[in-house]
Amino acid sequence: MLGWLWALIVGGIIGWIAGMIVGRDIPGGVIGNIIAGFIGGWLGDMLLGSWGPELGGFHLIQAIIGAVILVFVVSLVMHSMRRTRS
Repeated sequence: MLGWLWALIVGGIIGWIAGMIVGRDIPGGVIGNIIAGFIGGWLGDMLLGSWGPELGGFHLIQAIIGAVILVFVVSLVMHSMRRTRS
C-alpha cells in the first residue's frame, strides 16, 4: 500500500518538475502531474532504458525527460486546439 502512495507522490513531483522546465502546466492539476509523471517514466524508460538513480519505482532522469517531452507535446496540442476554436 505504501509503495503505491510513494509512487503517486514521486510521479506528481516528476510531473510538476516537467511543467516547471517546459514553463507550462499540464491540465488537471495534481492528478495531471501524477499522470504526466507515470507516463513520462514509462516513456523515458522506453527511450533511454533503465539506468541511473531510482526512487518510487521511477528512474529519475529518464522519467523527467519523458515527462518534459509529454508536457511539451500536450501543451502544443492544447494550444492548437484553442487556436482552432477561436
